[in-house]
Amino acid sequence: MKFSTERILTTHAGSLPRPDEVIEFGRSRPDRPTDPLGWSKEMGSWVTDVVGRQRDIGVDIINDGEYGKATRNPVDYGAWSGYAWERLSGWEQSPEPPRPQTSLRDRKRFPGVFSELSTGRAGIAPPIFTSAISYRGQEAIRADIENLKNALGGTNTEEAFISAVSVGSFARLQNRFYKDDREYLFALADAMHEEYKAITDAGFILQLDEPGFATMWDMFDPEPAMEDYRRHVMHRVDAINHAIRDIPPEQVRFHVCWGSWHGPHSSDIPLRDIADMVLQINAGAYSVEAGNVRHEHEWRVWKDIKLPAGKVVIPGVVSHATNVLEHPQVVADRIVRYASVVGRENVIAGTDCGLGGCVHAELAWAKLGSLVEGARLASKELWS
Repeated sequence: MKFSTERILTTHAGSLPRPDEVIEFGRSRPDRPTDPLGWSKEMGSWVTDVVGRQRDIGVDIINDGEYGKATRNPVDYGAWSGYAWERLSGWEQSPEPPRPQTSLRDRKRFPGVFSELSTGRAGIAPPIFTSAISYRGQEAIRADIENLKNALGGTNTEEAFISAVSVGSFARLQNRFYKDDREYLFALADAMHEEYKAITDAGFILQLDEPGFATMWDMFDPEPAMEDYRRHVMHRVDAINHAIRDIPPEQVRFHVCWGSWHGPHSSDIPLRDIADMVLQINAGAYSVEAGNVRHEHEWRVWKDIKLPAGKVVIPGVVSHATNVLEHPQVVADRIVRYASVVGRENVIAGTDCGLGGCVHAELAWAKLGSLVEGARLASKELWS
């Protein structure tokens, strides 16, 4: 895990805009492909392009844009987790109608707003686990790894990462096989461990995507007691740590967000209420929203909840939640605030969430440009 020892390093939360041909390729592909290596052959040149574009902009810690996770529309909020269905066995398609992938209590407060929002993957019903879970995605994750390795070639890159859905968020799906939530979570952990280990064994950083820590708070209606909710989250902490049990923490970064949908987020759980549990994940870095106007003020949390020694925080200093392009000085100010409470060397500047599918491609790339320029300005101030 890199530290910002000489300047503020930059990264992002994973998903990057897909060209039209990548979206069309994903749209024509079945949910359960029989030829993941064919997907690799088609995808290789596109991954090379997206890696090159990140490098050209100046992003330090880059990835494959999550191109191996099929999207079927320009707006697709489900790709970050939906990809895993095809890599796991033990499930069948639900006969029930699709459920909203956004909040419940916020939705009730602002029904008119949500009626106009795109929720992405609205036409896909969630799967139900009805038999023993096992991992069958070996060829698919190998394809992701090979594509990124080939795209990087011998270029000078600070670090590279591959994202994977965290056990805690994937566990939101229905279980009709395991006796209780804990047994179900640990079965998922054992299965996904194979994907996580493949990523780190290949020399990449594993990013675990875990919006469930935060978003599930608003998906319980009525609002649960905090003690009960913390118990719910801690079950997931245990399962996630089991899933990464033999992976060095310095090869893991843990991404927490409050969801990609462009809604009011009026009933988001405060970071302060979950930060201590986030830090119990055996990771080397923690990625949190910090540019979203609902959470920008939460840099103050780190005054009271101390970042452990040897750990990195990755604040999102440009946001997926607005079509306004952040000025580089605004980005720099956000970085400097974080540096003031956790130390400049422990800050890597990132994005709130994946930009791909959340804002227009032109704007997504411009936001990464503002991120890089803002980090340059912050570095000048912090190392002057």
